[in-house]
Amino acid sequence: MIGRLHHTIVDCPDPGVLAEFYAALLGLPVTYRSADFFVVSKDDTTSGLGFQLAPGHRPPRWPDPAAPQQIHFDVMVDDLDEAATAVLALGATELSGADHVYADPAGHPFCLINRPSWAAPVNPPPGAGAG
Repeated sequence: MIGRLHHTIVDCPDPGVLAEFYAALLGLPVTYRSADFFVVSKDDTTSGLGFQLAPGHRPPRWPDPAAPQQIHFDVMVDDLDEAATAVLALGATELSGADHVYADPAGHPFCLINRPSWAAPVNPPPGAGAG
């Protein structure tokens, strides 16, 4: 295992409005708020849905490829450099313009992020937690 899914990110013109919509739809709270990023999840130490400000956002028109889906994955990892090497070996492509952003073999973007301090290690050392 290279990483663990952290958030699924949805690009949008107003992350607060969209987060409140999904919070109501799913019966979950908004657990993180900033000027351009909101999270809906069970609690503030659980991965969930992220809503990210996308200036100039063009909404998708499924199944119109001229306005494709705009969702990507954040994958938490213990070591960014080690994970980068591993995902490239799996067939990912590094995307320009941002650090630790890649495309899967079909072109879907995903980000590698440092594991938050509240999350358990992705790959605990042998013998850790045994007892």
